[in-house]
Amino acid sequence: MNKAGYLIAGVAISSLLAACGGKKQEAANCVFPDSSGASAPGWVCDQPVPGVEVSAVGSTEKSGAGHDHMKSMAATSARVQLAQNMQVEVRNMIKQYSETTGSADTETVDRVMTSVTKQITNQTLVGSKIYKTRTSPKGNLYVLVGMDAASVKLASENALKTSMKNEAALWQQFKSKKGQDELASEISKM
Repeated sequence: MNKAGYLIAGVAISSLLAACGGKKQEAANCVFPDSSGASAPGWVCDQPVPGVEVSAVGSTEKSGAGHDHMKSMAATSARVQLAQNMQVEVRNMIKQYSETTGSADTETVDRVMTSVTKQITNQTLVGSKIYKTRTSPKGNLYVLVGMDAASVKLASENALKTSMKNEAALWQQFKSKKGQDELASEISKM
């Protein structure tokens, strides 16, 4: 075969592979975190899944407690991540301390920096479910937990209702009602 024939064959094969393997090519870039180089489905690497509005991946190591236990642990891990994506309160404290002793060439500097972060999640997930599971070559279990569009809408509405029950919102509601009552009273005096 001449150079032109090889070029045409190469272009044809490349086009065929690109047309047929678009999604598989994306998934080929995804590997199981516990198994170096072992291909994993795209969702293990947080690629979107059709029909799943929001999702999170949880995993657990191979356990002698059995598949059901592993599935429960991985699903719990994924649900925690999902809840944290929806609502999380983070508090952070950073302390710094520095001290010097001596002078010029004999000066020494002692520095200490501490950072403490506390993360609290309080979210009820209604409608979350396991969509996919996959066992890695090393036996670890990966689980995709997600919510469809209707469940996400319901969770968002509930989060909004919950936030409206906080003290600041109640105080604003009280002040608004008081203002409306005063206005009604003034109008009735006219």
